[in-house]
Amino acid sequence: MKKHFNIALAVLYFVSVTWIPLLAGDSRHPFNVNDLVTMKRLGDPQVSPSGSAIVFSLRETDLENNRGFSNLWLTSVDGSGLKQLTNNQASDYNPRWSPGGEFLYFLSARSGSSQVWKIRPESGEATQLTDFPLDLGGMEISPDGKTLLVSMDVFPGKAPKETSEQLSEIMEDGKTGRLYKNLFVRHWDFWADGRRSHLFTVPVGSPEKCRDLMPDMDADCPSKPFGGFEETSFSPDSKYVVFTARNVGHREAWSTNFDLYQVPLDGSSSPRCLTVDNPAWDTSPAFSPDGNTLAYLAMKRPGFEADRYRVILMGTRTGRKRVLAEEWDRSPGTLTWSSDSKTLYTSAGNLGQDSIFAIDVINGETTTVIEQGSNSLAGLAGDRIFFTADNLKSPADIYSCAIDGSDIKQVTNVNAEALESISFGDFEQFSFKGWNDETVWCYIVKPAGFEKNKRYPVAFLIHGGPQGSFGNHFHYRWNPQSYAGAGYAVVMVDFHGSTGYGQAFTDSISKDWGGKPLVDLKMGLQAALDRYPWMDGEKVGALGASYGGYMINWIAGNWPERFNCLVNHDGVFDMRGMYYGTEELWFPEWEQDGPYWMNPEQHEKHNPALFVSEWKTPMLVIHGMLDFRIPVEQGLSAFTVLQRREIPSKFLYFPDENHWVLQPKNSIQWHNTVLEWLDEWLK
Repeated sequence: MKKHFNIALAVLYFVSVTWIPLLAGDSRHPFNVNDLVTMKRLGDPQVSPSGSAIVFSLRETDLENNRGFSNLWLTSVDGSGLKQLTNNQASDYNPRWSPGGEFLYFLSARSGSSQVWKIRPESGEATQLTDFPLDLGGMEISPDGKTLLVSMDVFPGKAPKETSEQLSEIMEDGKTGRLYKNLFVRHWDFWADGRRSHLFTVPVGSPEKCRDLMPDMDADCPSKPFGGFEETSFSPDSKYVVFTARNVGHREAWSTNFDLYQVPLDGSSSPRCLTVDNPAWDTSPAFSPDGNTLAYLAMKRPGFEADRYRVILMGTRTGRKRVLAEEWDRSPGTLTWSSDSKTLYTSAGNLGQDSIFAIDVINGETTTVIEQGSNSLAGLAGDRIFFTADNLKSPADIYSCAIDGSDIKQVTNVNAEALESISFGDFEQFSFKGWNDETVWCYIVKPAGFEKNKRYPVAFLIHGGPQGSFGNHFHYRWNPQSYAGAGYAVVMVDFHGSTGYGQAFTDSISKDWGGKPLVDLKMGLQAALDRYPWMDGEKVGALGASYGGYMINWIAGNWPERFNCLVNHDGVFDMRGMYYGTEELWFPEWEQDGPYWMNPEQHEKHNPALFVSEWKTPMLVIHGMLDFRIPVEQGLSAFTVLQRREIPSKFLYFPDENHWVLQPKNSIQWHNTVLEWLDEWLK
């Protein structure tokens, strides 16, 4: 049975994270892309062992040099005594406390490569601890403080020095050809060269004694491209590490069989698989403080990356496993134990929010602790929970609350000065009856400086995934405030297939990409126009990326009369070409019920390329050369059709961006190009 905290607390929290001072005469300017790009980004908060302080990284943007860099900041848990701990444009990040709190370990590129450094939190200069010939990808420290766990990209079976020497030999050899025996040939935005991300133990004070924990594994940990050290866990006695890896040989490109492996730090035995019984995804191990239980997340269905994660508890002595909170229809993220080993805390998508939940380890009873906004756990100290929170009007800061979710307090306000000068659009969430008369949720954002007697053109944003959500979140790429600040009303429908509404709702998009979601989008847009008469239904543009870009192409042929203009970023154009060109084959095989040659009818059922004869709406197409998830040929094909049919169109191409646009100046160009396109057709 779920418990929900008092609604008054929810309102109080909502106000606390959305409040922006109103200046006399309101001299604020509408939110714009420069605000978005230069906003400080707080990340990786770590509560000190004493529970008295928090260290975090703060990313800032150097527009002149087109780069971001981060430094470490320190504050007491009540928000007092905020100070900058490091100041180096080479970037300092990944802070971790020593068990006694006397030192902070962190990664820094200040020596020319990413290595481990340490500093005293009260004052002093940082000192370098490692000097490996390879960059370190991440770092954790053992509970006893004697061992660092780091990751490096090495050739399996070779030490860091041997890997570095082999890379030098390849460079000096002059030959550029690579011979592949297996997929992946390329993944996300990089071409495979045989190296793998491996975990190494590094004795504090004796880095020369580092040991590869997975020397013979042709697998990555952390997983690529998005895995982090949440995929690892030290045992409380510092004798073992449990880690996540997909060790499936040549089947890697079509397998989601990630397993948990346990390995002793002393190298006395090889990694042992703990989850051989589950052919689907196992990840996010977390030992209980008493050492009796290993909690982790597991999916049931092999090949499906958007399956619901279930919490599994495994006895460390018996090996027996049980599912916790089976009836809880949410998919949790990283797990955090209470100090008494009786409660697990986690966050999960929840009706357009990312809420924080507490799960009783004995009976599986689930309690909602923090409901509104996009929330992520930072840690526990005494009787307080620390978390980061953001929403559609506010970037992330650190907050704390009592164990039951009451007494919410803001700890940091890292963008206070910038926010005082910015005007945001207010937002609302509502529900409507979508496909099959089922409930679907939608967010709208009012234009900045909203006047109720004016009518505003509409930016209709369509999320990607497709198992994703345009939730209550301050996004640094697809931020609806960018459009609200430019004078647009924003509408975002979480159509069938979106996450956070139960697994059946998420499942419903598979094998029906152009069906139920299109119905929801049609009904959701109309519901918004009916509900908000200040929206101008005669001036509407639709925008989307990835699956959202697919839907733009689908709309162009199956809803061609509705929109004044379209924006397609990295969208799927041809389903056959997508299957044979993408890298993670498990995705189209699950979504379209098998490989293309085994079920071409299903792949072609909702193929935008088959409906180009109906295309007539002006479209801006955007694509990056380094997008190997949806290769650039998909965008070029859409633009070819538009040009050949003499439909007004433009193609914005980035030779140095992947599935996302990440470089600051490219992001500014992206937003300006998109807004100019909308203005041309809607204003």
